[in-house]
Amino acid sequence: MTLRAACLAASLLPATITVPATAAEPPLPQLEAYTVHESWRQPIAPVRIADSTWHIGTANLGAILVKTPVGAVLIDGGMPQAADMLLRNMAALGVAPADLELILSSQAHADHVGPFAELKRRTGARIVANAESAVLMARGGSDDIHFGDTIVFPPVQADRLLMDHEVVELGGMRFTAHFMPGHTPGSTAWTWTDRVGGREVRIAYADSLSAPGYRLIDNPRYPRIVEDYRRSFDVVRTLPCDLLLTPHPGASGRDFANPAASKPMGCVEYADAAERAFEEQLEAERQDVHLPTGSRAL
Repeated sequence: MTLRAACLAASLLPATITVPATAAEPPLPQLEAYTVHESWRQPIAPVRIADSTWHIGTANLGAILVKTPVGAVLIDGGMPQAADMLLRNMAALGVAPADLELILSSQAHADHVGPFAELKRRTGARIVANAESAVLMARGGSDDIHFGDTIVFPPVQADRLLMDHEVVELGGMRFTAHFMPGHTPGSTAWTWTDRVGGREVRIAYADSLSAPGYRLIDNPRYPRIVEDYRRSFDVVRTLPCDLLLTPHPGASGRDFANPAASKPMGCVEYADAAERAFEEQLEAERQDVHLPTGSRAL
């Protein structure tokens, strides 16, 4: 390199910037894992609900297995780490991995569809969901309307998209989807008929009706969230519902870890209690929104 070229190259280097010394800044925030209550992770033995219907999830996360003459259907699965437990419980009930034909969901949050990707890979089962849930499943829960990227799970692709009131059938068992958006845009209740003691029983598996920390007023990501919740309360009230199950069993008064302590609700009672809590939350938010600037409650 010539002297002239070297001088030109040196002139193009950025000037050294001196930052004045300041007090040390605090470290960046720690990453926070998605943690849940121990009862959501506590394995229990399968619990028989009806002749063909079993709870095979944890103490307080629903995973409902329905056995038919040509295979089984699973509704929800709990947390991502639940796959092995679910397969063990299926085996205890005589259901081999290849016998699982269909996987249905109530909502696409990590505590309900977390193990779907692994279960699909290990069983070959087909996942059935509505379009809203399918999109969130494919993203692995990222960019959630309310939680952003805090409750992600292994992404999974739905194999069949559902319409409201569409029926999914396997081995003579008919599962009807009832859309009940609110807790998630894709929230769904499932109903089917089984038998208990020789009598037909209409079972409803209704999604959560809570709004945990959600923004209900002027939510730019979900402008009609209040209207959806109110409509969904009515949907749940009118379900064919001799026996109610919910993704969080305790929400409908069930205790699968200690069945003697259960105080099961019906669909109307479940919807009424949820609506009261929702309206109280909405009113509290209205009061908060109208506080003077600088006095907003945290």
